[in-house]
Amino acid sequence: MIEIASLGQEVEAFILETVTDAQPVKKYGGTLFTLTPQINESQFCGVFLYKAHAQVSFSQGARLRDPQGVLLGQGKYRRHWNFATLEALDLDYLAKLLKQAAALD
Repeated sequence: MIEIASLGQEVEAFILETVTDAQPVKKYGGTLFTLTPQINESQFCGVFLYKAHAQVSFSQGARLRDPQGVLLGQGKYRRHWNFATLEALDLDYLAKLLKQAAALD
């Protein structure tokens, strides 16, 4: 779990570097990111840790342009990207998704 925890911290730092106005909020067993912390449930994404992988979850993921098809999920709104290593992420592509998601917030 230590590797996954470290991976989660790296991705959280990347989110804060990419969306500089984002505020982290610990909730639901993960870290959510919002531009409006005073508004309940206004997060645009979150990082969650599991036994074998970490996940970036997008609150309005179904609305994101995802030509690479990395986002998973069948729900009405949420989509997520699971990864077990930092190398499994295309950070440039993740940055594009994060900026899109933040613009929807």
